[in-house]
Amino acid sequence: MPTGEVTHWTTPPFQPDIRHGYLYGRGAADMKAAIAAMMIAVKNFLQNDKKFRGSIAFLLTSDEEGAAVNGTAKVIEVLQRRQEKIDYCIVGEPSSNQQIADEIRVGRRGSLQCHLMIHGKQGHIAYPHLAENPVHAALLALHELTETKWDEGNEFYPPTTFQISNIHAGTGATNVIPGQMEIFCNFRFGTAVTASQLQQRTESILNKHGIKFLATWHESAQSFLSRKGKLITATEEAIKQITGKSPLLSTAGGTSDGRFIAPTGAEVVEIGVANATAHHVDECVKIDDLQMLVKIYQMILMKVFV
Repeated sequence: MPTGEVTHWTTPPFQPDIRHGYLYGRGAADMKAAIAAMMIAVKNFLQNDKKFRGSIAFLLTSDEEGAAVNGTAKVIEVLQRRQEKIDYCIVGEPSSNQQIADEIRVGRRGSLQCHLMIHGKQGHIAYPHLAENPVHAALLALHELTETKWDEGNEFYPPTTFQISNIHAGTGATNVIPGQMEIFCNFRFGTAVTASQLQQRTESILNKHGIKFLATWHESAQSFLSRKGKLITATEEAIKQITGKSPLLSTAGGTSDGRFIAPTGAEVVEIGVANATAHHVDECVKIDDLQMLVKIYQMILMKVFV
């Protein structure tokens, strides 16, 4: 992730620094520190059990925060051609909220992007009858989209949300009616609705208002909910034993590469440090939390490979 203005950081963002019990640096929380904790946990586990039944692999990708087309997605394609299957997957995303391991992710919402072009007719602002203002044409439809209740959610997911992130129209001149308006919007949705249903309902609302439009859709992430089995149970038990508290099973947050792994039938759980400073200036993670995370990962391995 970009660092933002480097001078705003207390210390250089790519130079790890420990201050007052925290490790500072870009990626400390999201999610390089979790990778380090996993490696130490696996090392400790192998020292105690060299003949465990199974295999352990690390999958590291550099494009999860970007287009996500050449990382995990490609690895899954290769594994499927080889007929190799992942049974259990731990993702080190920063899932914790107030305290280490107070939440774990067992699923994620889907993400559906829409690039919407509203077409009108450019003209002089003094002669509106000779032009068609796409901004005026779209206002009621956009209002309806923002007020629509797309679904009720379910046991694991909140109702679908719709947000407009960008709107642009006009030439920059104050006396010209724009010929088109460009809009970017996004749906975050669970398993109560499909991406195709959201697309169809959106275009139906636009058509109802008589708008001339072109909608380009991109489903950047499918929603998934991991079945509860040996891994999630082992994670809950490990957290309870080490922290004394049971974690909340959550599907909150953005997307993760679990979206590519869960559809193969693998049981996926996301557990990592607190997410409060992820992508922030002076991103950091508590040293004590990292040490706790190592113990949790190691105990999960012990329980899964019983």
